[in-house]
Amino acid sequence: MIEIVPGLFLDERDIEERFVRAAGPGGQNVNKLSTAVELRFDLWRCATLPDEIRWRASQIAGRRLNNEGVVVIQAQRFRTQDANRKDAMARLAALIAEAAEPPAPPRRVTKVPKSQKRARLDDKRKAGERKAGRARPRGDD
Repeated sequence: MIEIVPGLFLDERDIEERFVRAAGPGGQNVNKLSTAVELRFDLWRCATLPDEIRWRASQIAGRRLNNEGVVVIQAQRFRTQDANRKDAMARLAALIAEAAEPPAPPRRVTKVPKSQKRARLDDKRKAGERKAGRARPRGDD
């Protein structure tokens, strides 16, 4: 079991890792070793996640979620297989942790009080009068 947040666990059996050849840095190792990780997590079949968190995770996952309900995370940022494996797991954990946070309640629209509107307009008028006093005097002929 992998703990995501206190009280929320993922079963390791729901996670599948495949190692593939990576593009990018690595020199000759790129051509010889399979260092990139393709992590697959079956979101819809995971029994340890509540439905609410599964639904939010599917919304957050976006295009990483395929039609079968499997989240696919590709990690090839590092040169070593172990580092890419840890990176993929961390990214999956971050996705699930973000989904575990309850959404913020919608903002309640409030009206600006009349006294505040009046004070703002008074301040604007005073600022305008102050600036008008700085103007060059007009020559009245």
